[in-house]
Amino acid sequence: MTTNLVIVESPAKAKTIKKYLGKGYEVMASYGHVRDLRPKEGAVDTNNNFEMHYEPIEKSAKHVSSIAKALKKADALYLATDPDREGEAISWHVQELMKAQKVLGKKPTYRIVFNEITKSAIKEAIKNPRDISMDLVNAQQARRALDYLVGFNLSPLLWKKVRPGLSAGRVQSPALRLIVEREIEIEAFKSQEYWTVEADATTDKDQMINSRLVELNGEKVEQFTITDEKQATKVKKELTKASKGKLIVTNVEKKQRKRNPAPPFITSTLQQEAARKLGFTTSRTMQVAQQLYEGIDIGDGAVGLITYMRTDSVNLAAEAITEIRDVIKERFGADHLPEEPRAYKTRSKNAQEAHEAIRPTSAHITPDSIKDKLKIEQYKLYNLIWQRTIACQMISATLDTVSIDLSCGKGNRFRANGSTITIPGFISVYQEDFDDQKPEEGEGKILPPVEVGDELSLNEIRGIQHFTEPPPRFTEASLVKALEEFGIGRPSTYASIIYTLKHREYVTLDSKRFKPTDVGRVVARFLNDYFTQYVDYNFTAGMEDNLDEIARGENEWVPMLQAFWTPFINQVKEIDTSVTRQDVTHEKLDENCPECSKPLSIRLGRRGSFIGCTGYPECKYTRNVEGDKEEAPTEEVEGRSCPNCNEKLVIKQGRYGKFIGCSKYPECKYIEPLIKPKETDVTCPECKEGTILQRRSRYGKIFFSCSRYPDCKYAIWNEPLNNPCPTCQWPITTIKITKRRGTERVCPQKECTFSEVIEPPESKKEV
Repeated sequence: MTTNLVIVESPAKAKTIKKYLGKGYEVMASYGHVRDLRPKEGAVDTNNNFEMHYEPIEKSAKHVSSIAKALKKADALYLATDPDREGEAISWHVQELMKAQKVLGKKPTYRIVFNEITKSAIKEAIKNPRDISMDLVNAQQARRALDYLVGFNLSPLLWKKVRPGLSAGRVQSPALRLIVEREIEIEAFKSQEYWTVEADATTDKDQMINSRLVELNGEKVEQFTITDEKQATKVKKELTKASKGKLIVTNVEKKQRKRNPAPPFITSTLQQEAARKLGFTTSRTMQVAQQLYEGIDIGDGAVGLITYMRTDSVNLAAEAITEIRDVIKERFGADHLPEEPRAYKTRSKNAQEAHEAIRPTSAHITPDSIKDKLKIEQYKLYNLIWQRTIACQMISATLDTVSIDLSCGKGNRFRANGSTITIPGFISVYQEDFDDQKPEEGEGKILPPVEVGDELSLNEIRGIQHFTEPPPRFTEASLVKALEEFGIGRPSTYASIIYTLKHREYVTLDSKRFKPTDVGRVVARFLNDYFTQYVDYNFTAGMEDNLDEIARGENEWVPMLQAFWTPFINQVKEIDTSVTRQDVTHEKLDENCPECSKPLSIRLGRRGSFIGCTGYPECKYTRNVEGDKEEAPTEEVEGRSCPNCNEKLVIKQGRYGKFIGCSKYPECKYIEPLIKPKETDVTCPECKEGTILQRRSRYGKIFFSCSRYPDCKYAIWNEPLNNPCPTCQWPITTIKITKRRGTERVCPQKECTFSEVIEPPESKKEV
């Protein structure tokens, strides 16, 4: 009997596909990547056409051995990894390892791809195999080489010029620049006062109309026409006198407008909407989407519920549109269907149009029909995807808008706006949210019927004070949107970009908005000052375009790498010799030291930025960036006294949070940290009720444990991630840092061998 071996990435996907293929097919998982660049200098040989030196991933060895053993008995090899560059590269690496182990021989090898894990899609893929696309593989190799070359050369430079343990990345650094530049904008922003003037009036049927002043003495009222209370009071008095207690209707304008539905989800818009509507982080969104894609048992074995979730195409398959329209007709009526199916245009010029948008594999599988089969996070995300997909093929919403102009004496005019939804259309199912969105004036407000010439009784004219606001800090949703608009990264990289910025402590989250740390600002300034070209948004986007050209077979990858490498490494060498650490970590101030009159500068210390004298070490004057006085103590530390002077210890609030200090400061400068458990957004995988907190042991070592201790005693040493293990499906993985392997993603389960290198080790030799 013929045996065909099918290779996918994860065991969950393997289980689902095995059910569809049946006898004659053995389906096995590679458990992610099987080879990677060796984590040491020279892994990309820049002197030999950028030859890539790969080595098997240690923890994947037993899975590769199992595949090789099964292939010996098989007649053909089917590589069914994900339908993107990363998936193509995994297939190629598996094939190369099988060749190296001399088990492939002349057995036919087929590459099959599918955008959804359904029986029809799998069967169709088996019928239409192709060869491995070396264009896609080379695009992935070029990306990997670029990231390696940047990381292995810029990161050691940061260790020397700023502090050890930092990293720079080809895509992460422009993203950091976005956040830092926004913070500088906020700090430089000067709020301006302005006033609006509103009037309340009633019709002869005692119906209220609220309106805003739009014309004063024959001139249009702009934002800063009225800038203080004195001016607003004067205008109010003039208008009250001019009105003689009446407002006259001079114009009534009625319009009907349409609001169209948003296109179906792509990776970035799914991440944005899940952040806004569900409060999911980007990594959490992708984790749950992966589960929905790979398959969930909803009663008759595992079935893939959504199409592939890494895509930048808004296309929908013709058969999917037909099914969606059938569901709309059944559930909402034929009057909710447009005459022709809606078609959406993909904004990205490099989108792979052969791919589809993210949609349910079957629109007939409604969220409520499988709610009891899904975890709460899976249900919420599936519901979001289902609603957006259905709404994108429904009729537009129809809104009736009304605008009423009211005269208040000669040359003075108020305006009232109102709008009502007369035909909800797609809004009855789904409406897209936007970051920091302000409602349209008059939205949802119904105005009473009036005619031109009607007189309204004036009740009150009032001035309302406003202040301009700085641009908001980025949320995860708005940062993903900005990255997409600038062309920085691709759908599969947004979550990892954000994770790296947080993990390296370049940014913190303040009310779910990104704020750069002192270290993040110094790193961003260093890269912007000395590697301007490489953190330029257009340059980064251009590199992504080059990679897309390689993927389409329009460009060669080695010449592209050469064009990047020569000027880049020359710049690294130049900065290494010409720039000192003080140039990077000191920022001069236009202020002199109060003790010795030498210039002061802002410096980066172990605990963050502070102001110090440039005459150090002769002059030791320092102060906090935000002033030289700390806040008064808030509470005493019971049962303890200062070990230096035996006075009371108190809890104080400093620039970097609360700490314990001596009550006799400044005579006694004893301080010690006040450590409180640090929150993570990771749910405890054991009790599934608490969250994992970062704590410090009595010996100062950091560990992570459940917030429900002692009821739940789950604890691990390594930092947890909201990513399930692709090997054993344990709900979380962790970050482990070793000298040999560098930064790895590993499974905390002792019996599981999964590991994946994220960053190379910080070699002392390179420092």
